[in-house]
Amino acid sequence: MTIIEEPIDERALSKLKWRCRRGLLENDLFIDRFFTRFSATLTVRQGNALNALMDLSDNDLLDVHLARKSLSQVDASLDRDDVHEVLNMLREPL
Repeated sequence: MTIIEEPIDERALSKLKWRCRRGLLENDLFIDRFFTRFSATLTVRQGNALNALMDLSDNDLLDVHLARKSLSQVDASLDRDDVHEVLNMLREPL
């Protein structure tokens, strides 16, 4: 098993949660739901993918989440399997 499949440690998870704070309430709601559901099982790889999504502007993040835009439309470098996996996790209802 590679290190990126290891569970994310508490310190890194705390930093990631802080990094994920957004200006749009809608994004915060989706992200809070994500952490409620997946904090205990999040891997380093998934955390890195979520961190990459946080480089998007609030409006682009919301557009991608709601499938109004694709990842390749907002940032082609994010059009990769790990980011798609996390995006699908973000979209999962409670």
